[in-house]
Amino acid sequence: MKIFKPEIRDVNITRYIQPFREGGSLPALVDADDGFSYVIKFRGAGQGRKALVAELIGGELARFLGLRMPEMVFAELDESFARTEPDEEIQDLLRFSVGKNLGVHFLNGAITFDANVDRVSAQEASKIVWLDALLMNVDRTVRNTNMLMWHNELWLIDHGASLYFHHAWDNWEEQLAKPFVQIKDHVLLKYASEVAEVYQEFNHLFTADNLHNVLALVPDEWLIDEARTLSADETRAVYVSFLLGRINHASNFIKQIQDARENRI
Repeated sequence: MKIFKPEIRDVNITRYIQPFREGGSLPALVDADDGFSYVIKFRGAGQGRKALVAELIGGELARFLGLRMPEMVFAELDESFARTEPDEEIQDLLRFSVGKNLGVHFLNGAITFDANVDRVSAQEASKIVWLDALLMNVDRTVRNTNMLMWHNELWLIDHGASLYFHHAWDNWEEQLAKPFVQIKDHVLLKYASEVAEVYQEFNHLFTADNLHNVLALVPDEWLIDEARTLSADETRAVYVSFLLGRINHASNFIKQIQDARENRI
């Protein structure tokens, strides 16, 4: 059995270059002290730290399936950036984001995936659709594909809208066996003819140990919720239990994918 022990590097943000205003949470392009540029998802954005948690988990689980994900890093933001930013909206965002944020390696020259032009194999499409159903990712539609073409290869970005159960913790157990009806809007649905085969080939990688190793990456400060009494480790355990539960009920969302394909094709 393959054991995943992912690691994430730490970098310091050295220059704030520009915001990406098409994103509601105002991610930004920055330079870091390792000489590379990153797209930063800020902890102080409207979606908060939970979007960062979902991004990290989704990105690492994509690697379980051999999907391409830009490198993620923990990006430290110094308080001085807020003091020197003239835009008041961005100034507030930076002030609330001092500390550890999530950076995704900037794929310079990448273009947005276009389902009318770009092609993807049945297996790759099935992996992505299966993963998005597992994670309940509502944000991979024609309107917003959250995929890039870079050097003629497909790369995934932005899993922040996944795992939406964590916005209402009280009913997370009710989500375990639910099909994922939003899959009908997935941009890759028509290509995803091998989801059952993907499950058979890869589900053994989604073990408690491997999932715990992914959750161990998430900083404690992103997991503590002042409105709840769970510790960071207890919160990690909920995420692991949720993901294991979804895997155990995978037949439900696989059928949902297959039914949605039949109705759409």
